[in-house]
Amino acid sequence: MADSHRYVMLLSSLPYHGPLFGAKQTPLSRIRLDQRLELLEPEDARCLEILGQLLDWPKQDRERSDAEAMRWARGQVEAITHPFARALAVWRLEYRSLIAALRRRHRGEPAPLDAAWGFGRWLGQVRRNWSEPAFRLEGAFPWLGEANRRIETGDALGLERLLLGVVWSHLDRISDGHAFDFEAVVIYVMRWELIARWTSYDAEATERRFEALVEAGLAGTDLSRIAA
Repeated sequence: MADSHRYVMLLSSLPYHGPLFGAKQTPLSRIRLDQRLELLEPEDARCLEILGQLLDWPKQDRERSDAEAMRWARGQVEAITHPFARALAVWRLEYRSLIAALRRRHRGEPAPLDAAWGFGRWLGQVRRNWSEPAFRLEGAFPWLGEANRRIETGDALGLERLLLGVVWSHLDRISDGHAFDFEAVVIYVMRWELIARWTSYDAEATERRFEALVEAGLAGTDLSRIAA
């Protein structure tokens, strides 16, 4: 089967994902998504697998040092043969390095002395402008100042919503011209991951709020207000 026909069939079988923050659940289960992805060409499937491993931080080895983690990440990026998937991996790793820098500074850590802690082009800029709220990168990353404010105020849910929205918007920008090709598959899967993360986070937050109400003796409160 020609690649073009293969990917038309694959993408036509995937339900529309809808807006990120309006989602209550993923458009299809992970099992069914993986079944659809069996139509991928082997090399494309490998690229998508590596991209997923790179971006799935919770499953990574927390015992590794920053330097070891970054060496591993660079090796994984080099193993991605598809230019679009590789560029997306680089963007996401740079983006996460900026968020990591904000969190480090919030904890009171000094500016890093080397580049072992992060990934990409902006590490020197971050180090030189450590005391600036957005590391003087507002022009390239307009959301960075707002992310810093949310970290400083402890607004975890607001930060999560902001950061997921940044990635979603980036996927929108790079989706132009891609409808029934491997690039479109990558974008769909990355959007699926964002929806899964948001709906899981929202469910966990709702459960914590409900438990807090129960502990406060308010179990009879209108439950429709808990998810507000």
